[in-house]
Amino acid sequence: MRSRLATLARAGLLLGAVAMVPVGTAGLAAVDGRVAPQFARLYTVYSLIKAHYVDQTDDEKLVKGAIDGMLSSLDPHSSYLDGASLERLRTMIDGGYAGLGISVVQEDGAVKVVSPMRGSPAEQAGVKAGDYITHLDGKFIVDGDLDDAVAKMRGAAGTQIKLTIYRPGREEPFDLTLTRAVITLEPVTSKLEGNVAVVTVNEFSHDVGRLVFEQIQKQRAAAGNRLTGVVLDLRSNPGGELDEAVALSDLFLSGGTVVSQRGRQAGENAVYRAETYFPGDLVKGLPVIVLIDAGSASASEIVAGALQDQHRALIMGERSFGKGSVQTMIPIDSAHAVKLTTARYYTPSGRSVQEGGIEPDIRVPQISDPDARKRSEKALRESDLRRHLVNEKGVDDKKLEKDNTPDPRFKMTPEELTEKGIKDFQLWYALQTINRTATLAAKGK
Repeated sequence: MRSRLATLARAGLLLGAVAMVPVGTAGLAAVDGRVAPQFARLYTVYSLIKAHYVDQTDDEKLVKGAIDGMLSSLDPHSSYLDGASLERLRTMIDGGYAGLGISVVQEDGAVKVVSPMRGSPAEQAGVKAGDYITHLDGKFIVDGDLDDAVAKMRGAAGTQIKLTIYRPGREEPFDLTLTRAVITLEPVTSKLEGNVAVVTVNEFSHDVGRLVFEQIQKQRAAAGNRLTGVVLDLRSNPGGELDEAVALSDLFLSGGTVVSQRGRQAGENAVYRAETYFPGDLVKGLPVIVLIDAGSASASEIVAGALQDQHRALIMGERSFGKGSVQTMIPIDSAHAVKLTTARYYTPSGRSVQEGGIEPDIRVPQISDPDARKRSEKALRESDLRRHLVNEKGVDDKKLEKDNTPDPRFKMTPEELTEKGIKDFQLWYALQTINRTATLAAKGK
């Protein structure tokens, strides 16, 4: 069964880097004689179904099935959008909804959790990345339609739904009862840790660049204009709008390329440069650390790759998802659209993250979560999806398997973590690194 991505936390679709381009059908090429025989064959099959299928058939269902089949044969991210699926895309970009706040993927018929949204009912109930949802309110959903599962998990705030979960490493499935809530799509949050601004970007929806700018200014003021660094947390961020990834990168760069994209059509080729949205470096050379993990995809990888290639930030955490393609939403009419992969993107040095992802400068395990390493080893990535685009230059599997020389702190026991009050080891490690850097800088070393 084909793999299709969905993000309930963002109303149903894990998009990555999306160019929201209003392209009509007027410029589409007409069918010519070279492809007419294929369409004749398609019509023949349609006629056979209408004439001989055991039950009456619905034309809308048949046409939608044919379109779905064409797009799903291309790659995991191209799809036909109508009705609920189109509305979920619009919700992801613009608003909020009532549901569970959970990202899922259909893997060989099973609904697999990619990640729960921070602070969502799913996270609070204990749903983990890598879990498999087998039943909803006691109804078996394996081999069912992913959109149907997504729709069932949404619902009025305050209502409940029972999820039956199979978790690798546990012998028996178990049930969790979750209460739906209004999931407000809050793309950016921040806090001050000492004099370090910790900025969390949950998704790349409208105005993310401006929101990050405002949050850093807010924390700068809270620190009495004595910021010592910034931690940009992009963990479990599945992406969003391409322009917002460029705008966010631009905040920390004083020039040069942020990302480039290349497609089959000349019109899809583009180079995005810094100093388009913001002049200079917002934090004027202060240390910046970017946290990523297997759930950091596409737009998140654009930011991490740009700051890594330009030597502006230290990348920490785990290898990212590996989605190096751009999708364009092409409206057909007010109720139907196509989301089509139209280009590949490349970091400033010209490397593609497709399949391989962004390799952190320092791999930092999430030891504050006992099951995190096991889930990290089994994490779903782009290379696991059927019909994923291949990296034209190939992927160095040995490089992906390499690990840093372990820091002794990576072997801290749960008791030591509790004693130090460490609930998020990756964030704690990033803060320690920035504070150590600031101390050395103060001593002139």
